[in-house]
Amino acid sequence: MHLLKELVDYGIIGLLLLLSFFAITIALERWSFYRKVDVERFKTKQELEMELTKGLTFIASVASNAPYIGLLGTVLGIMLTFYTIGQEGFVDTKKVMVGLALALKATAVGLLVAIPSSVLYNLLFKKVKNLLLLWEVKNGR
Repeated sequence: MHLLKELVDYGIIGLLLLLSFFAITIALERWSFYRKVDVERFKTKQELEMELTKGLTFIASVASNAPYIGLLGTVLGIMLTFYTIGQEGFVDTKKVMVGLALALKATAVGLLVAIPSSVLYNLLFKKVKNLLLLWEVKNGR
């Protein structure tokens, strides 16, 4: 059962933090690119759109899946709690609370990863739309 606790503590939460790191890194790279992009060098709107949307799918995927990964940690933490209660045959409030706290920690981290990722995706997507409109204005379409 110690392995399950380590899986939730380091596996689930570690995965969430890693996904958050990559989402933020991609978002910073995209924002930097958007600030420098010259829309006039693209011949077609589709070519510009392909270049602008690189990496956005990953950020959106992190935003939409982080709560589920956190929920998985919650389920595993609660399973660990019930298993501990079942194995010991009596209810030790300390062990129950530790298991539930672990479960809630996974949920919280999932939300802490999802919310900023969602905001970043929306900000970047808005910038993409503005750059595409700028391309249309400059190209008379």
